[in-house]
Parts: sequence; C-alpha cells; structure tokens
Amino acid sequence: MNVKEYLNFLCGAQSLEELWDGHVRQMYRFGFDRLIYGYTRYKTATSLGDPDDFVILSNHDSEYLNGFLHKGLYFHAPMLRWALENEGAGSWRIVQDMIAGGTLGPEARRVHEFNQKLDMNAGYTVSFYSASPRYKGAISLAAKPGMSQDAVDALWQESGEDIVLMNNVAHLKILTLPYTAPNRCLTKRQREVLQWVGDGKTTQDIALLMGLTPATIEKHLRLARESLSVETTAQAVLKAALHNQMYIMDA
Repeated sequence: MNVKEYLNFLCGAQSLEELWDGHVRQMYRFGFDRLIYGYTRYKTATSLGDPDDFVILSNHDSEYLNGFLHKGLYFHAPMLRWALENEGAGSWRIVQDMIAGGTLGPEARRVHEFNQKLDMNAGYTVSFYSASPRYKGAISLAAKPGMSQDAVDALWQESGEDIVLMNNVAHLKILTLPYTAPNRCLTKRQREVLQWVGDGKTTQDIALLMGLTPATIEKHLRLARESLSVETTAQAVLKAALHNQMYIMDA
C-alpha cells in the first residue's frame, strides 16, 4: 500500500489484531521484519510501571520476547533509554557509536549481545510524542537479517519520513482501540458496574439500574479491582478507561 492507502487502512481498523497484522505487513515492505511496539501510561522518574500494564504488540518469536520482556532486558536496552529521552526516529547506529566510544555500560552491553545473538543487528527506533510525563510509547523496527546499518540508513534517507508518518498514525490509532493486558480482563458485568461508577452512580443506584442487590454490585466492583490489580474503585475506573475497556461496542 502507498502512504495514502495505508493511512486509510489505519483509520478504518476496528481491532488491534487487524491493525497490527496490517502494520507488520507494511513495515516488511520496507525491509523491517521484526517489530515490537510498547506503550505505558504509568511512567515515573524511576519506573516504567508494572510490565503487566504495558501495551505490547510484537511479531518477535517467543525466545526474543522471553529474554527481552519477561527477563527484564528491555529496561537496560540502549535504544529504549534513548526513546525515553528523545522523540522522533533514532538509528541503531547510536549503539554502534556508544560501543566505539566506550560508553556502553555492562547491562546495556548484555542487551546488545542478546540482540546480536538473535540477528537484531540493524534497524531504527521511533519514539512517539507524549502529551503527559506519565505516558511513553515507542516502536522498534528490526531490519531483515543480513541488512547492514549502512543499508538501513540509506533506506531511511529515501523513505524515513513516510515510515515515521505511518508509525505515528498507527500509534495514535492504537490509543483509541480496546486493549486487554494479560490477567487484566474484565467480565461484562464488571465493565458495566465500572461504567455506572464512571457516570457518577452510587452502589444503590447501580443496584436499582441493574436489578441486582447492593452486595452483588460490591462483589463485582471488588472483582474488577482484583482483575485490574488496583486498590480503589476510582483507580479501576481510570485504568479501564485508559485501556479503552469501558463504553465499548460489543461484537
């Protein structure tokens, strides 16, 4: 798809699965065959938040995801650290320059060696603009095995603006689509009671509206808090809303 066709596709995507499948295919046309997108709404000065609350989309194999995500290598990844401090597109040549200059620390070097082992040798990272210091999103675009960073940089000179535009619009679209993190799934009843709380209704009001007892409403709220791993109902409403799990159309 050309840029116009692709942007029209993004605007019409109805689910993360549909969007991600199309995005992977589009980036492959430019030579990027392994992607990992990440977004957090819970960043602080010392943390990116609970990994279970990250929005993560990837077509990497399980070996890479297990090492990079589940074993925590991501936190020391040089290009992720770059993305936290910058916006726009960054060539992975940054890492090569750090190695040449002797500024790559031992933990970052371990990430680099892990990437090299799995043929993650060349690519670009796009860091998205954030409207809040709590929010941060970025996408890693790994070039096909065998492509050098020189070749990727040359490709970027020719098509980089289009690639950044496509990724930025994909990111903005992702923010509008429902996302259910692992172990954070709400039942229909839990979502419904949280929606009523969000509308300012009391437990007694919700019980009348749903034809249930106040005790049953309290049970649904408790289970919703447990599902979302929060302590208060206000936090549950906020987290569900941030992940677009409230006021959604049922298929």
